[in-house]
Amino acid sequence: MKNSIPDKCRLQQSFWSAMEASGLSPVAVLPQARLPVTLHLDTSRFVSTAQLFALWTAMSELAGDPDYWLRFVEATDSVGHQPMFVAACYASDFRDGVRRIARLKQFTMPERITVEERGAEVHISKHWFHAAGQEPDLSVDVSFAFLLSLGRRGTGQRLTPIRVELMRDGAPTAGQAAFFGCPVVYASARDTLVLKASDLDRRFPGHNAELIEIVTPALEESFGRLRPRISFSEQVKAVLKRGFASGRPEIAAVARDLGTSERTLQRRITNEGGSFRALVQEARKELGRKLLSDHSTDIAEVACILGFQDTTSFYRAFRSWEGCTPQVWRSRNATLHPS
Repeated sequence: MKNSIPDKCRLQQSFWSAMEASGLSPVAVLPQARLPVTLHLDTSRFVSTAQLFALWTAMSELAGDPDYWLRFVEATDSVGHQPMFVAACYASDFRDGVRRIARLKQFTMPERITVEERGAEVHISKHWFHAAGQEPDLSVDVSFAFLLSLGRRGTGQRLTPIRVELMRDGAPTAGQAAFFGCPVVYASARDTLVLKASDLDRRFPGHNAELIEIVTPALEESFGRLRPRISFSEQVKAVLKRGFASGRPEIAAVARDLGTSERTLQRRITNEGGSFRALVQEARKELGRKLLSDHSTDIAEVACILGFQDTTSFYRAFRSWEGCTPQVWRSRNATLHPS
């Protein structure tokens, strides 16, 4: 079945602030993760699941501390939480707070938080729709810590889980034992936070229904505007348009930019009824029309931006696309695209 959820993760400013407050510099972490060193300066940009996992892994490697996650969580308390966490703190009870986090989370990450009621136990786990491997340990620990922190902050009580089940090998750390205050079981079938069902029913004294009604729709609208709604093929063409001037477009380079494999990229393009070669042609045509619409752009410059070695090659290709020369096309479309 085709996955319609876009592989786009948005990192909010609080993430970068907590990273710095916990002793790590984004300028050091990003190259370690093989990501653009200025990524943290533009919070409107998205990263893929693979790139996000690489970021968490790089943070863990540079920290060199199995309990770095605790420093990150404590730093977040000092620099400020994400808006969705703050909003969830005003829920009616712990269960309502978790439900709101799960709903709002889907607007910023291609993951699903699953809550399973099993008698006296509530099992909370996560599923990443585009993960090629296991979620990094640091990401898991931070996520579970934030969910428990929500319950503690909302109820005003130091709630303790029944247990924490982790897929990784090894033994529980001192930080895990101190923070969670419950058995931490390694080599489990999946990463799961197991809470008491009775704790999920605990009321949040600070519940503010009026505030929730105002904040939640605003957050959903804001996140909704940020969520990519274009098809995968359109995403591929956007990458191609940025790289034409650098030379012949390579499928491997496009796949890397989108955080996926060549095979997956080919499959997803095919699922949408296209081919990589056809997308290259479409992207070049679309960019050519856009550039020619700007009368201040020299035709030789357009040819260069589109990746042609000379204007003769560009003229030949353009005639095959439009049946006329670039100058004729520009004059015909002057009324539609005024200078």
